[in-house]
Amino acid sequence: MKLLVTGVEGYIGCLLAPLLQARGHDVVGMDTGYYRDGWLFSDRALVPGFPRTVNRDIREIEAADLHGVDAVVHMAELSNDPLGENDPELTFGINHRASVRLAQLARDAGVRRFVYTSSCSVYGVADGAEPMTERSPLNPQTAYARCKALVERDVGALASGTFSPTFLRNATAYGASPRMRFDIVLNNLCGIAATSGRIVMTSDGTPWRPLVHVLDICEAIACVLEAPADAVHGEVFNVGHDADNYQVREIAQVVANVYPACEVSFGPAGGDNRSYRVSFAKIHERLPAFRCAWDAAKGARQLHDVFERIGLDADGFAARPFTRLKQIKYLRTTGQVDERLFWRY
Repeated sequence: MKLLVTGVEGYIGCLLAPLLQARGHDVVGMDTGYYRDGWLFSDRALVPGFPRTVNRDIREIEAADLHGVDAVVHMAELSNDPLGENDPELTFGINHRASVRLAQLARDAGVRRFVYTSSCSVYGVADGAEPMTERSPLNPQTAYARCKALVERDVGALASGTFSPTFLRNATAYGASPRMRFDIVLNNLCGIAATSGRIVMTSDGTPWRPLVHVLDICEAIACVLEAPADAVHGEVFNVGHDADNYQVREIAQVVANVYPACEVSFGPAGGDNRSYRVSFAKIHERLPAFRCAWDAAKGARQLHDVFERIGLDADGFAARPFTRLKQIKYLRTTGQVDERLFWRY
């Protein structure tokens, strides 16, 4: 298939595009380039090559950009809760309205499939002890999560006999990527352990979080693209596996096991009340080709080995390109982007 992958220069995208090319797809990337400053390490096994990439904001995509495209994989949004809360109205403009507009343009251009990377954060605060399934009520707590739920609703309404959207509710990602992110929990804790030797939690670590390795997210996207259309048409899939539901304090312990000299301490119950466990039965039942190859312990070991190989230090760990909110604030402060995050030059 000819694929348009938005957000191709991001944490997931830089790994996804080479994987899809290796599977025989013709990939064109699109990215606005906010995080181009960040490249933590090189690894030809992870990123053997890179597709032709169009530098464009998704708010400026035109119908011509979609000519001849068989499927769109859409990941280009403002990523994570702190960045979304920094400017909720702008977040809704990009993450909700621009994403729906892209799907409408794709449908009208004859694109047959649209894969949207949603998030398990749409579950927010879960009532009861049962894991959340794709049929569970949504309870998003942040602008980022609310936008994900709205895109699922509005793009889902576009489904037709000729346009098949699919929604992947990814668990919290982790794992090594050249376009690294240190603002997601397991990556963050591994970075802290590697550079300070101590993990000092500001909360009691009791909230639940499901995790999924970034390469397993890529595999899920590939499996959806390659599945029969009727298997994925209009469907929502939680992406991960049941064994990787953890309390945050358990994630800290997984990291400490990889860094045995690391001290771990916990604080009082925190103000972040998001807590949910998730069932991943559906994706494994409906897409038998999909398998998670990673778990948190293996992912923590991967990060340990990468950090040791590149000599990650405190300055590298704290560098702005690897934390979404820091980088966006920098681009604004230095006048490289305007208040709506359009490039000035």
